[in-house]
Amino acid sequence: MLRTYSVLDTDPVLRRWTDPRRTGTRPSPLPFRRTDSLRRTLLFKRVFDYTFASALLALTLPLMAVCAGLVRLTSRGPAFYSQQRVGQFGRVFTLYKLRTMYHQCERLTGPTWSVPGDPRVTPVGRVLRALHVDELPQLVNVLRGQMSMIGPRPERPEIAAQLARTIDDYDARSSVLPGITGHAQVHLPPDVTVADVRDKVRLDRYYLSRLSTWFDLVTLVRTALRIVGVYRAK
Repeated sequence: MLRTYSVLDTDPVLRRWTDPRRTGTRPSPLPFRRTDSLRRTLLFKRVFDYTFASALLALTLPLMAVCAGLVRLTSRGPAFYSQQRVGQFGRVFTLYKLRTMYHQCERLTGPTWSVPGDPRVTPVGRVLRALHVDELPQLVNVLRGQMSMIGPRPERPEIAAQLARTIDDYDARSSVLPGITGHAQVHLPPDVTVADVRDKVRLDRYYLSRLSTWFDLVTLVRTALRIVGVYRAK
């Protein structure tokens, strides 16, 4: 008989410690898989994440330094900024990015999604976002074990708690480490409405049900092709 697994399993190799800081989300179990198969997949995924993130960070440090200088020269505030996000099992972690918006732009509005043509985005920030260079500091999060190269996109705690009460199976996204890119991010535009999130949750569930090394590699290639404008989601 095949042994099955969920994120609530007590297997010490597969179980990850939870953080006392919660967001109101409750992770759902991963689809049933053979434990030994899932263990190998997750182990290779972590080794690949660390190796790929280390190499990419070393290669892009000069580019990040130049971009950070441009951010500082063209708008008031720090070049980098940190933001609380919801990670695996609902743990809250600090995500790092190059700043693309005006400093303290959410001081009066609170956490809100960015929309097309968002006036809070600086001119340099628009270029960084278009090239996805602003995401490069998240490689540090990957090396710290807080994120993966491939996985569901992490949301802010305030917004995630609201979405978890509105969207069925939203919590399933936190069964695995969040990713810099992912199946849903490659195929759908950034979230603007709750309906957008529902669509992404469906793709995230698809990714979870087919979690594999091959799927991660395909998603990584599609991400690179989309950045250069070759791949178009259907």
